[in-house]
Amino acid sequence: MPTDPRPLVVLAGPLHPDGKALLEREARVVVCDDETEAGLVRVAAEAQGILFRIKPSCTESLMAACKRLRVVGRHGVGLDTVDIPAATRLGVAVVHAPGSNSQAVAEHTLMLMLACVKRTLLVDRLTRAGDWSTKRYAGNTELGGKTLGIVGVGNIGRRVARFAGALGMRVLGYDPYVPDDELRRRGAEPVGSLDALVSQADVVTCHTPLTAETRHMINERTIGLMKPGAVFINTSRGPVQDERALFEALTRGRLSAAGLDVWEEEPTPRDSPLLNLENVVCTSHVAGVTTEANRQMAVQVAAEMARVLRGERPEVLVNPEVWPRLGQR
Repeated sequence: MPTDPRPLVVLAGPLHPDGKALLEREARVVVCDDETEAGLVRVAAEAQGILFRIKPSCTESLMAACKRLRVVGRHGVGLDTVDIPAATRLGVAVVHAPGSNSQAVAEHTLMLMLACVKRTLLVDRLTRAGDWSTKRYAGNTELGGKTLGIVGVGNIGRRVARFAGALGMRVLGYDPYVPDDELRRRGAEPVGSLDALVSQADVVTCHTPLTAETRHMINERTIGLMKPGAVFINTSRGPVQDERALFEALTRGRLSAAGLDVWEEEPTPRDSPLLNLENVVCTSHVAGVTTEANRQMAVQVAAEMARVLRGERPEVLVNPEVWPRLGQR
């Protein structure tokens, strides 16, 4: 019986059926449920494409072990789990799905902001307990008229800026990679430094990738510059925040509340001090996970991988240096 000549693509975890069907038009598709690097290598040793989800990370050793590898895809936007320099050295194209979950994350950010200032979790608990005392509304505030500071005004940040503007907030934006005129077009007043932004904002929200520059950018010093009673929101990456410093600020009243979808360690340990605070709204890295976003992420990254497998340059290529040699294979 003749073997299937199409390239092999391995999915490191399940994929939306529409994305999987797209890849199956171009390749033999196998799903690997083993979240270890060794387990994935066993399945993907002959693969020309691997689509990464949460685990394992896309390391140099993993890619080097897959000798026929041409393209790796990242299901989603963040690339902090992909060793991009190693992929470039090995001649492997890296693609992902920028913008695919921007609306979902922006909506989640708005939800966290509102839940913090309306003390939604506390009011919900009191109402279920039959407590209609003044505790249920003491300290509730409004977003209208307040200042929002957005750190990172990209696909998500610009949507948050639009939502905040509709609520009547003043919107400041800090993004060293976006020119001032473009920041204004995206609905934010440019601010020249992180320090200047956090010192003026009533609410600070982070929408940055995790890099050496952004790791622990929200720390004891930057929190100390925030207005007393400010609110902090993070739906980007957990290590952007120093959780020890956050805990101190939330317990001592420096910050009035925080809305956190991402954590320094995930899953978050159940004994994390932040989980015991009533003024912290907690979600489990689900901001970008909606029915719509899951489909869009899968289809978008699958289409990019399929282009590479056909010998076509992908529309979004993270490491364009590889294409001159990869495109000639």
